[in-house]
Amino acid sequence: MMVGAALLLLASAAAVQGDGIRLEFDGQMRSRVVATSGAETALGPFTESETLLTDAGEVGGFTLKKEVRDTVSDDFGEGQRTTFRGESGSIVKEVEVTAYAARPRWLFVRVRYRNAGAAPLQVRGFTSHRYEFSVAADRREPAFWSYQSASYEARPDWVLPLGAGYKRANYLGMNQSDYGGGTPIVDVWRRDVGLAIGHLELVPKLVSLPIERQKRGGARLELSMKRDATIAPGQSMETLLSFVAVHGGDYFGTLRAYSAVMQAQGIRLPDAPKDAFDPIWCAWGYGRAFTPVQVFETLPVVKQLGFGWAVLDDGWQVAVGDWRPRPDKFPAGDADMKALVDRIHAAGLKAQLWWAPLGADPGSRTEREHPDWLLRNADGSTRKISWWDSQYLCPAVDGVRADAAAFVKKAIGEWGFDGLKIDGQHLNAAPECFNPAHKHATPAAAPEGMPGFFKAIWESAQATKPGAVVEICPCGTGYSFYTLPYLNMTVASDPESSWQIRTKGKTLKALAGDRIAFFGDHVEMSDGGEDFASTLGVGGVIGTNFAWPGAPGEKDKELLLTPKREKAWARWVELYQAKRLSEGEYLGGLYDIGFDRPEAHVIRKGGGLYYAFFAARHVGPVQLRGLDRDRTYAIRDYVNGLDLGTVKGPVATLDARFHQSLLLEATPQ
Repeated sequence: MMVGAALLLLASAAAVQGDGIRLEFDGQMRSRVVATSGAETALGPFTESETLLTDAGEVGGFTLKKEVRDTVSDDFGEGQRTTFRGESGSIVKEVEVTAYAARPRWLFVRVRYRNAGAAPLQVRGFTSHRYEFSVAADRREPAFWSYQSASYEARPDWVLPLGAGYKRANYLGMNQSDYGGGTPIVDVWRRDVGLAIGHLELVPKLVSLPIERQKRGGARLELSMKRDATIAPGQSMETLLSFVAVHGGDYFGTLRAYSAVMQAQGIRLPDAPKDAFDPIWCAWGYGRAFTPVQVFETLPVVKQLGFGWAVLDDGWQVAVGDWRPRPDKFPAGDADMKALVDRIHAAGLKAQLWWAPLGADPGSRTEREHPDWLLRNADGSTRKISWWDSQYLCPAVDGVRADAAAFVKKAIGEWGFDGLKIDGQHLNAAPECFNPAHKHATPAAAPEGMPGFFKAIWESAQATKPGAVVEICPCGTGYSFYTLPYLNMTVASDPESSWQIRTKGKTLKALAGDRIAFFGDHVEMSDGGEDFASTLGVGGVIGTNFAWPGAPGEKDKELLLTPKREKAWARWVELYQAKRLSEGEYLGGLYDIGFDRPEAHVIRKGGGLYYAFFAARHVGPVQLRGLDRDRTYAIRDYVNGLDLGTVKGPVATLDARFHQSLLLEATPQ
């Protein structure tokens, strides 16, 4: 296997060879991807992979004229770069492809277009990495699984199979008024090989990563972006730094490698404090109409059950955009809020405060005092945040950031909260902003300014109380990687199924690693309302929003902690605290979440391995992967307290019968 890159002259093409991957070009600079680990596998035919969209239409068919090779040394390591130059009429295209010894099965791509004509060239956009991915020879269905992180109001699964005729645009701008953003990667894989593409820019970009499946055949994916620009004669336009990768197994390795590449460019992901891994109770079970007395009377139960956090949720504030305590609940204002936090601390719990920044209700204090902070559409109207009937503030405005940082200082420093639950689907991305008062260089300054907004919040929280927990819950959206440097707790973000809890857990552990806590959200949102196993099994922090029957006032009957639930909740918290798998190492590369059945996850902690298998009903063998070679392990069903004998590594098979879940502990002997 050749590490680095070399120019290989094929029959009518050229190619860049990396470790485990080859990108081949034909004479018209069309390309295809070949996986070269083991038996070589061409993933599809040659396609017009890099094109320019102009006023006259899409420009392809660039005749290959020249190839140049050189060595590079940069943030990604030591590598070899090949630059291909081609021409189509008066447009010159240069495609740089770089292979790095430290980045196996990845190739890094950058494209430039130069106007070699005498007249200005009006550009409307570009496309990169337009590849076709053929079905495997056996043609079994599902032929492909995929990871897609674009955000939609329907809150679709992030991990899903591609059925015949499937199509999704995966636009990472706004797909609804307040739903948008995501991590700029799509990954499609077969049983034998996978193909991933994405960009590596350090701020969000308004790209699309469409995937479609032909009715009888393969998948197609690409990266495209609208860009209005004029290229003067003799001048050039550069696209985005991007990548193409191949892999075995599912998408986990791609996301881990992507995170490493982004960190190599200077992004830093924080460590969560130990108490971020304590189980969580949230007062949302009482809804917005909660009373402080309900919270006070529930705290002893929360502590007795073994939870470590109490969260004050939505309904404490005057309005979105007026972050003062409601006088009907907290008549003494700040003093009453501090007293509530003191009661939580006196109960032996940490206190977390719900907050939905970047919004302002019509008529709220923020709107009245700072109308110039509002994000505006191209027609001058404000932008709606649907869930709270609020309006967007512009995240790129210095005043908006300073105001958010000041609130954090008050909530943590004066009121005494130990952490923040930052909540809202509108926090995953921002619309473009056309407010002339903001003097943006381009409307894209607003979505590109989201990381800076969260940086201001993060720095204020850590300066006020080092180790403060900052949880960001972009409800139901695909999580933007650009938010991760400014939090120490991710969350399943309003999951609509236990499958979403587990796949979000796998995704976020791939992107953020094991140093950042993953909260599985309230168990009441899982299948059946009591599936703690899905969170525990993927190494998540468990949580609940139960309402205590003994507390005064009205309560949602579906959320009541009945005697039966109280017993079950206590048992699961005890299991959680005994194992603390959320502090372990999630081994996401051992099982393919799409094609391996039953679905499996594994965590390494304290020398042991903890397996979690999931299926509606399973009778038959389960495979225990990742064991040390020739080492014997005792296997125990730690939920039901059953010893299941011993096995020997590196891979063992165990006959099993279970409904919904099976959690096993493998202890080395």
